[in-house]
Amino acid sequence: MAYAIGLNSGSSFDGVDAVLIELEEGADGLPTPPRYVDGLSIDWPADIQRQVLAVFANELSVFELTRLNYVVGAVFAHAAKQLMEKHGLAPDDVDVIGYDGQTVYQEPPEHHLMATVPADALPWEKWTTGGYACGLQLGEPGVVAVHTDVPVVTQYRPVDHALGGTGAPLMQFLDFIAFRHEGRPIGTLNIGGISNIQVADADRSRMKAFDCGPGNVMIDHAMRRFFGREYDADGAVAASGIVDQAMLAELLEHPFFARDIPRCAWRLDFGAEYAETMIDRYAHLGPEDVVATLTQFSASAIAKSFVDNVPADYGIDTLITSGGGVRNATMLRLIEQTLPGGIRIVVSDEVGLPAPYKEAIKFATLAFATKRSIGDNIPAASGAHRFGVLGKLVLPPRAARLT
Repeated sequence: MAYAIGLNSGSSFDGVDAVLIELEEGADGLPTPPRYVDGLSIDWPADIQRQVLAVFANELSVFELTRLNYVVGAVFAHAAKQLMEKHGLAPDDVDVIGYDGQTVYQEPPEHHLMATVPADALPWEKWTTGGYACGLQLGEPGVVAVHTDVPVVTQYRPVDHALGGTGAPLMQFLDFIAFRHEGRPIGTLNIGGISNIQVADADRSRMKAFDCGPGNVMIDHAMRRFFGREYDADGAVAASGIVDQAMLAELLEHPFFARDIPRCAWRLDFGAEYAETMIDRYAHLGPEDVVATLTQFSASAIAKSFVDNVPADYGIDTLITSGGGVRNATMLRLIEQTLPGGIRIVVSDEVGLPAPYKEAIKFATLAFATKRSIGDNIPAASGAHRFGVLGKLVLPPRAARLT
C-alpha cells in the first residue's frame, strides 16, 4: 500500500482540504478503492483570499496574477506539509501529492461549434473558432514539489479539454475506482459551490458525469449579503423562510439547463453577478425567503438534472452524496423530496469516503493513476474523443540525478 495526499479548494473557495489515503495497484492494474486515513482543513489567508476573489472578478493584472500563482501554490504546499508533519511522514513515505489548483476561470465546451471543426483544421482553431473548453487553475506545482519534496500531479482538466471533453466534473474516475465491483450502476452527488451527478459503472462506456447547477454558491452569497455569514449552517435560515414560487420559476429558466450533457457550470453561470441580479429583482422578499428560495433552487436543479439525464433503466435508487452541502440538512431534505419517489440520499461517509473530503480524495486517486500512466478520464462521461492521462507531473528536488 502507498500513501497519497490530495488537496482541494473548490468553487465555494472556503479553504483548502488535505487528505491522506492509502491505495495500491489492484489485480486488474487499476488503483484499489482508496482507504481514507486522515484529513485536515486550513483557511485561506485573508490577504490571499482577497486577491483570488479579485481574479474571479477579472480585476488583477497579468503581473499580479503571475505572482499569485506561486503564492497559491505555497498555500497548497503548506496544507500538504502540515498533514505530513501530523503523521510523521518523510517525503519518501508519500507516493504522490495530487491537487487541481484553484480554478479561477472556466469556459464550457460549445458542442455545436465543436461539431463544425474540420479534420484538417489548424490546432489552435479548436479554441479560436471551434468552441473547445478551457480553464485556468492557480497553484504552481513547482512550489509544492520543492516545499514538500514529493512528486506532484496537478491541473487535470486541460488534457480532457484538448481531447474535446468538458474537463469538469472530475469525480467520475474516483467513483469508477470506488464502485466498479458493485455489479450495478451507482449514482453519486457532490454538492460544492456547484453540484454534479455521476453514474459509475464497471463498463466505463455507460458512465455519466455532469454539473447540475448551483450547489452552495448562490446560498453562500446571500448569506454574506444579508447575514454577514459564510454559509447557512445546517440550513437553519432556509428552514425559517418561505420559497417564492415566482423567483424559483425564473431561476429554473436559466439557459444553463438547456445545455446538453456532458456539461459544466462555473461561477459565471451562478456567481455573484447573477445572484445579485436575481436578489435585486425580488427585493421585496425577506432575507430568509431569499435563502429558502435559493436552497430550493439548488435542490430543484439537482432533481431536474437527474430526471433529464439519467435513464430510468439504470435503476438508480440512491445518490451517495458528498461535499459541503451535506452540512445543510434543509437542502438534503429538499433534494430527497424533489427527486422522483423512492430515490434516497445517503452521505458518502457510509461507504468510507468522508463527505467533506471526497473531492480531495479524488485528486489523490487521480494523481496515483497519472503517475502510473493509467487512463483516468472517462470519455463517455466527459465527451472526450478518447482516453488520456490527466494532469501534469512535477518531480521533487530529491529526484534529481547526476548532480
